[in-house]
Amino acid sequence: MNDNALLSSVVRIQTESDSILAEPSENFISSPYIEQITERVMAYLEAGYPIHFSGSAGTGKTTLAFHIAAKLGRPISLIHGDDEFGSSDLVGRDSGYRKQKLIDNYIHSVLKTEEEMNSLWVDNRLTTACQNGYTLIYDEFNRSRPEANNALLSVLSERILNLPKLRRTGEGYLSVHQGFRAIFTSNPDEYAGVHKTQDALMDRLVTINLGHYDRDTEIEITIKKSCISRRDAETIVDIVRELRGIGVNNHRPTIRSCIAIARVLAVKGCHARWDDDFFQCVWRDILGSDTAKVTKGGQPVILEKAEEIISRVCGVRKGRAKKEE
Repeated sequence: MNDNALLSSVVRIQTESDSILAEPSENFISSPYIEQITERVMAYLEAGYPIHFSGSAGTGKTTLAFHIAAKLGRPISLIHGDDEFGSSDLVGRDSGYRKQKLIDNYIHSVLKTEEEMNSLWVDNRLTTACQNGYTLIYDEFNRSRPEANNALLSVLSERILNLPKLRRTGEGYLSVHQGFRAIFTSNPDEYAGVHKTQDALMDRLVTINLGHYDRDTEIEITIKKSCISRRDAETIVDIVRELRGIGVNNHRPTIRSCIAIARVLAVKGCHARWDDDFFQCVWRDILGSDTAKVTKGGQPVILEKAEEIISRVCGVRKGRAKKEE
């Protein structure tokens, strides 16, 4: 007698170790501006509201997101926005099948065969974060297509994650852990590769628009990231801040340019001075492309404008140095 039974179910494979445990960094530069934002954001998160840092490149959105997440003290699930994303890249997907067959011939005259086929479901990072109460950092989320982020709507409002692929086993919905928090970052809509975000999602977020840091904070960051002298850091920061006012894109150059120039000068033991030949080469290399769209007579004018600003700023520094002597 053959007794054939075909059993079908779903096996969920969880990736609980796919997370980051952030710790406060000694290199993080705090300032009254940063502390004030941090205090507000912590209050919003503790009240259960997701945070959205919006701002141009180089304004410290991701760094601030990690700083806040470290203060929460929970593991982090990190997602980077991608134009190729679908909802399954956030939630999870079927990942094939696993089949088991058991042949029982304990009684030689009786053959019993049992087969079990399991559909394998692999959780992705949103599901893992919701289930375990992790902090979700969704970096540059508007690089993903709006429809890919639809799963977030019920997570952020009803605190329920819809898992449609598991409905046949009664696990179609997942209650979001009370410790779950979410921090989003995005670039402006005019940036290449970003999508217009659906209003329904934006309505669920507390948006904080970040601009460039104040002068003192940028100086401290430049010093900390490069170990350059304060005098050189002040010169570099003042040059970069003036260059932001030139042309059609006054978001650049950013603090990254300050750090890059400072690091290279520190490595070579050079200084941000008008008579330093190496500095003259470095600022042209690093700053020359930031506002290249600004033209006069068909030719970029950035180098001409930058030279005017640098000579003026370095002249001020030179005058101060003589007074100090």
